[in-house]
Amino acid sequence: MTQLIHLKNETYVRYNVVEVMLMIDYYTSALEDWITNWYIHNKIMTSQDMNINQISLKHGIFLHRKPMTARYDVFGRYKGIVIDSRERVEIQREQFFHELCHILRHSGRQTMMPEAFRELQERDARHFTLYASLPAHMIKTYDFTNEFIIETLADNFKVRKELVTERLDRIYRNQKNSTILQAHIYL
Repeated sequence: MTQLIHLKNETYVRYNVVEVMLMIDYYTSALEDWITNWYIHNKIMTSQDMNINQISLKHGIFLHRKPMTARYDVFGRYKGIVIDSRERVEIQREQFFHELCHILRHSGRQTMMPEAFRELQERDARHFTLYASLPAHMIKTYDFTNEFIIETLADNFKVRKELVTERLDRIYRNQKNSTILQAHIYL
Protein backbone atom coordinates (compact mmCIF):
# COMPACT_ATOMS: atom_id res chain seq x y z
CA MET A 1 0.00 0.00 0.00
CA THR A 2 1.56 3.29 -1.08
CA GLN A 3 0.63 6.74 0.13
CA LEU A 4 1.49 9.97 -1.67
CA ILE A 5 1.86 13.13 0.40
CA HIS A 6 2.00 16.62 -1.10
CA LEU A 7 4.30 18.94 0.81
CA LYS A 8 4.33 22.74 0.84
CA ASN A 9 7.37 23.11 -1.39
CA GLU A 10 5.66 21.30 -4.29
CA THR A 11 7.50 18.03 -3.70
CA TYR A 12 5.88 14.69 -3.20
CA VAL A 13 6.88 11.99 -0.77
CA ARG A 14 5.81 8.43 -1.47
CA TYR A 15 5.62 6.01 1.44
CA ASN A 16 5.36 2.30 1.26
CA VAL A 17 3.39 2.17 4.49
CA VAL A 18 3.56 -1.63 4.70
CA GLU A 19 7.36 -1.48 4.93
CA VAL A 20 7.20 0.87 7.90
CA MET A 21 4.71 -1.48 9.59
CA LEU A 22 4.61 -1.45 13.38
CA MET A 23 8.09 0.00 13.91
CA ILE A 24 9.60 -3.49 13.74
CA ASP A 25 13.40 -3.31 13.78
CA TYR A 26 13.29 0.35 14.75
CA TYR A 27 16.16 1.42 16.97
CA THR A 28 15.61 4.62 18.90
CA SER A 29 18.34 7.21 19.23
CA ALA A 30 19.77 8.39 22.54
CA LEU A 31 17.72 11.58 22.20
CA GLU A 32 14.51 9.60 21.61
CA ASP A 33 15.27 7.48 24.68
CA TRP A 34 15.93 10.63 26.72
CA ILE A 35 12.57 12.09 25.61
CA THR A 36 10.69 8.83 26.29
CA ASN A 37 12.21 8.61 29.79
CA TRP A 38 11.37 12.27 30.39
CA TYR A 39 7.73 11.73 29.31
CA ILE A 40 7.36 8.54 31.38
CA HIS A 41 8.92 10.23 34.43
CA ASN A 42 6.34 13.01 34.03
CA LYS A 43 3.48 10.50 33.49
CA ILE A 44 2.88 11.63 29.91
CA MET A 45 1.85 8.40 28.21
CA THR A 46 -0.60 9.35 25.45
CA SER A 47 -1.08 12.15 22.96
CA GLN A 48 -3.91 13.47 25.15
CA ASP A 49 -1.41 13.92 28.01
CA MET A 50 0.79 16.18 25.84
CA ASN A 51 -0.86 19.43 26.90
CA ILE A 52 1.74 22.18 26.52
CA ASN A 53 0.09 24.31 29.21
CA GLN A 54 0.34 21.43 31.70
CA ILE A 55 3.91 20.59 30.69
CA SER A 56 4.89 24.24 31.23
CA LEU A 57 3.14 24.40 34.58
CA LYS A 58 4.72 21.15 35.76
CA HIS A 59 8.21 22.52 35.03
CA GLY A 60 7.66 26.02 36.36
CA ILE A 61 7.83 27.53 32.89
CA PHE A 62 5.70 30.55 32.11
CA LEU A 63 4.06 30.08 28.70
CA HIS A 64 3.12 33.23 26.79
CA ARG A 65 1.29 33.52 23.49
CA LYS A 66 2.19 36.83 21.86
CA PRO A 67 2.27 38.15 18.29
CA MET A 68 6.06 37.87 18.06
CA THR A 69 8.79 35.43 17.10
CA ALA A 70 9.03 32.38 19.38
CA ARG A 71 11.78 32.40 21.99
CA TYR A 72 12.73 31.21 25.45
CA ASP A 73 14.04 33.19 28.41
CA VAL A 74 15.90 32.05 31.50
CA PHE A 75 16.78 34.72 34.06
CA GLY A 76 17.79 33.31 37.44
CA ARG A 77 14.88 31.12 38.52
CA TYR A 78 12.50 32.54 35.90
CA LYS A 79 11.90 30.32 32.86
CA GLY A 80 9.57 31.42 30.09
CA ILE A 81 8.58 30.44 26.58
CA VAL A 82 6.95 32.79 24.11
CA ILE A 83 5.14 31.22 21.17
CA ASP A 84 3.78 33.20 18.23
CA SER A 85 0.03 33.70 18.70
CA ARG A 86 -0.35 34.52 14.99
CA GLU A 87 0.54 30.95 13.99
CA ARG A 88 -1.70 27.87 13.72
CA VAL A 89 -1.95 25.63 16.79
CA GLU A 90 0.21 22.96 15.12
CA ILE A 91 3.05 25.40 14.55
CA GLN A 92 2.69 26.79 18.08
CA ARG A 93 3.18 23.25 19.42
CA GLU A 94 6.33 22.85 17.35
CA GLN A 95 7.60 26.21 18.59
CA PHE A 96 6.87 25.15 22.17
CA PHE A 97 8.82 21.89 21.90
CA HIS A 98 11.73 23.67 20.18
CA GLU A 99 11.99 26.26 22.94
CA LEU A 100 11.39 23.64 25.64
CA CYS A 101 14.45 21.78 24.38
CA HIS A 102 16.59 24.86 24.95
CA ILE A 103 15.33 25.17 28.53
CA LEU A 104 15.67 21.46 29.40
CA ARG A 105 18.87 20.57 27.57
CA HIS A 106 20.94 23.68 26.85
CA SER A 107 22.78 26.32 28.78
CA GLY A 108 24.35 29.63 27.92
CA ARG A 109 23.17 32.55 25.83
CA GLN A 110 23.16 31.81 22.14
CA THR A 111 24.06 35.40 21.30
CA MET A 112 27.28 35.01 23.31
CA MET A 113 28.43 31.60 22.02
CA PRO A 114 30.44 30.57 18.97
CA GLU A 115 28.39 30.03 15.82
CA ALA A 116 29.20 26.31 15.63
CA PHE A 117 27.96 25.72 19.18
CA ARG A 118 24.77 27.69 18.52
CA GLU A 119 24.18 25.63 15.36
CA LEU A 120 24.67 22.44 17.37
CA GLN A 121 22.04 23.56 19.89
CA GLU A 122 19.61 24.46 17.08
CA ARG A 123 20.11 21.08 15.45
CA ASP A 124 19.45 19.36 18.77
CA ALA A 125 16.30 21.47 19.24
CA ARG A 126 15.03 20.52 15.74
CA HIS A 127 15.53 16.82 16.50
CA PHE A 128 13.98 17.24 19.94
CA THR A 129 10.93 18.91 18.37
CA LEU A 130 10.45 16.01 15.98
CA TYR A 131 10.80 13.32 18.63
CA ALA A 132 8.94 15.16 21.41
CA SER A 133 6.02 15.95 19.08
CA LEU A 134 5.70 12.31 18.00
CA PRO A 135 7.40 10.24 20.72
CA ALA A 136 8.40 6.68 19.88
CA HIS A 137 6.73 5.13 22.93
CA MET A 138 3.39 6.61 21.83
CA ILE A 139 3.44 6.18 18.06
CA LYS A 140 4.58 2.55 18.22
CA THR A 141 1.03 1.59 19.17
CA TYR A 142 -0.39 2.89 15.87
CA ASP A 143 -1.16 0.73 12.84
CA PHE A 144 1.34 1.90 10.23
CA THR A 145 -0.44 -0.12 7.55
CA ASN A 146 -3.41 2.25 7.80
CA GLU A 147 -3.48 4.29 4.59
CA PHE A 148 -4.42 7.37 6.62
CA ILE A 149 -1.63 7.03 9.19
CA ILE A 150 -0.19 10.46 8.40
CA GLU A 151 -3.52 12.20 8.85
CA THR A 152 -4.26 10.13 11.98
CA LEU A 153 -0.96 11.00 13.65
CA ALA A 154 -1.22 14.66 12.63
CA ASP A 155 -4.71 14.87 14.10
CA ASN A 156 -3.98 12.93 17.31
CA PHE A 157 -0.73 14.74 18.09
CA LYS A 158 -1.88 18.16 16.80
CA VAL A 159 1.09 18.61 14.45
CA ARG A 160 1.53 19.39 10.78
CA LYS A 161 1.44 16.55 8.24
CA GLU A 162 4.92 17.60 7.11
CA LEU A 163 6.28 16.86 10.58
CA VAL A 164 4.61 13.43 10.58
CA THR A 165 6.03 12.78 7.12
CA GLU A 166 9.54 13.65 8.30
CA ARG A 167 9.14 11.42 11.37
CA LEU A 168 7.93 8.45 9.33
CA ASP A 169 10.73 9.01 6.84
CA ARG A 170 13.30 8.78 9.65
CA ILE A 171 11.69 5.61 10.96
CA TYR A 172 11.71 4.13 7.47
CA ARG A 173 15.38 5.04 6.88
CA ASN A 174 16.31 3.69 10.32
CA GLN A 175 14.67 0.37 9.49
CA LYS A 176 16.36 0.19 6.08
CA ASN A 177 19.74 0.89 7.68
CA SER A 178 19.19 -1.74 10.37
CA THR A 179 18.18 -4.28 7.70
CA ILE A 180 21.34 -3.53 5.71
CA LEU A 181 23.46 -3.76 8.86
CA GLN A 182 21.88 -7.09 9.81
CA ALA A 183 22.51 -8.44 6.30
CA HIS A 184 26.23 -7.55 6.63
CA ILE A 185 26.43 -9.19 10.06
CA TYR A 186 25.04 -12.47 8.74
CA LEU A 187 27.29 -12.59 5.63
